Amino acid sequence: MPLFTSAPKSICILRLSAIGDVCHAVACVQAIQRQWPETKITWVTGKLEAQLLQNLANIEVISFDKKLGWKAYFQLRKQLKNHRFDALLHMQAALRSSLVSLMIKAKIKLGFDKARAKDSQWLFTNKKIDTAKSSHVLDGFMAFAEKLGVQDLTVKWELQLPPESKQKAAHLINNKPTFIISPAASKAYKNWTVEGYSAAANHALKQGYQVLICGAPTALEKTLAEQIVNNTQQQAKNLIGQTTLIELVALIRQADILLAPDTGPTHMATMVNTPVIGLYAHHNPKRTGPYTQLNHVVSVYEELITRQTGKTISELPWRARVKDADAMQLISIESVTRMFDQIITEQE
Repeated sequence: MPLFTSAPKSICILRLSAIGDVCHAVACVQAIQRQWPETKITWVTGKLEAQLLQNLANIEVISFDKKLGWKAYFQLRKQLKNHRFDALLHMQAALRSSLVSLMIKAKIKLGFDKARAKDSQWLFTNKKIDTAKSSHVLDGFMAFAEKLGVQDLTVKWELQLPPESKQKAAHLINNKPTFIISPAASKAYKNWTVEGYSAAANHALKQGYQVLICGAPTALEKTLAEQIVNNTQQQAKNLIGQTTLIELVALIRQADILLAPDTGPTHMATMVNTPVIGLYAHHNPKRTGPYTQLNHVVSVYEELITRQTGKTISELPWRARVKDADAMQLISIESVTRMFDQIITEQE
């Protein structure tokens, strides 16, 4: 039975991180908005993720800065002092998020089914979603909307980008066919090789594409970008640290193809319908891959997890991960350039 047969007055979304998962959660929230446009929605999220969510229509965004430690919890409680929600959608199975949920007053606190409620999330909720029919993270999120009573669960996104971010993207792309490489995930073991990224960049350059290297200004990403640019005889353009999060979304929207490992920009591309070559070795792309573009994924996950465990994917736990520091090195350059060519053919 659905939790609501008519529009609730207010709902709180709790998803603090990460960018990719927040992109997935947006599809759920916008499905709720399509059915119940009058429902007031408040979203408690991380400081970085708030930059993305502030560009969504009719959502109150409250930023939780984990770097403040315990002070962040007290600030949040103060901000939410006069809020009382019909339902809290506790969409992150992590202890920090569960502690945050204690600051949120709601009659219904809806969480994951026990199979997905790691870190004892089930102790912090009084209602559970039904077990998702699919292993993908996004389908797990859509199960929240379904449990509420939302009928149209079509996955789509509506993102309003600021004019200045679109103008900056247009200036950087300058009406040229564009291939973006976002080479680094937050966890270095998810990254592909410098040789691989460089070869993919050179392959695109030979076919008349400009190559832009994008990402955050971390030491790792700066080093990766410099090495890729050097290996393309300075033809690739290094934009590391030169775009805000929302400017990067605008840039990806106007680009032709994105190449990235299992990281936020992969899912940002899905939001704005830009073809993305997702690189996977450690996690099952059918769980964490670019939702609408799994056919463009280059993955060695299934081969490696079977070799590691002696079991098929269907026999393994939902979160089974390949534990091999060199796993991403097994993705061949040929498989990536072949996917690049396939996408070009599809666009013709």
